[in-house]
Amino acid sequence: MSSAMVKLVCILFAGWLALPASAATILVMGDSLSAGYGLAPGQGWVSLLQQDLEPKHRIINASISGETSDGGLARLPDALRRHKPDIVVLELGANDGLRGLPLAGMERNLQQMITLSRQASARVVLVGMALPSNYGPQYTAEFRAVYDRLAKRNQLSYVPLLLVGFATDISKFQPDGLHPVASVQATMMRTVKAKLPLK
Repeated sequence: MSSAMVKLVCILFAGWLALPASAATILVMGDSLSAGYGLAPGQGWVSLLQQDLEPKHRIINASISGETSDGGLARLPDALRRHKPDIVVLELGANDGLRGLPLAGMERNLQQMITLSRQASARVVLVGMALPSNYGPQYTAEFRAVYDRLAKRNQLSYVPLLLVGFATDISKFQPDGLHPVASVQATMMRTVKAKLPLK
């Protein structure tokens, strides 16, 4: 083996040793709550998670404002192929509920996303949401129950409510009353981080 080849092997080996043994790629599939709607770059909870976990772990934010569970399901296979995540964070369904879409379809879509993620050898963290009270007690209760069923059925790491701690405090939301302000993004980040299956 030439001296140049020996040098190359040493460089590659050193680079391999530098990688954290328990490093994980985390794919976040979400809607505007995870895309940082109405916030400056770097202020959203996913960006804060990235700042907190990198360089040991890699964060891929595939969230899109306005995304429904149907849209997320359509995009997931390509995202799984491209990024090969170890963990998939599913934060979808809020727009299904806000549009009054059939909850059976939302549950079916999220279940398929869970199944596809697991087939790709990724662990799944499910993030639940709640709807404003003006959607009526029956629909809002059934909406929340979808997440509970999915988490129990699939034995998932589960965040029952992304907005825990401030969901009823209107001062913590932007003027639209739906999207949290920058000051509570760190709270959201810690809520999700606590459920990530990291070593």
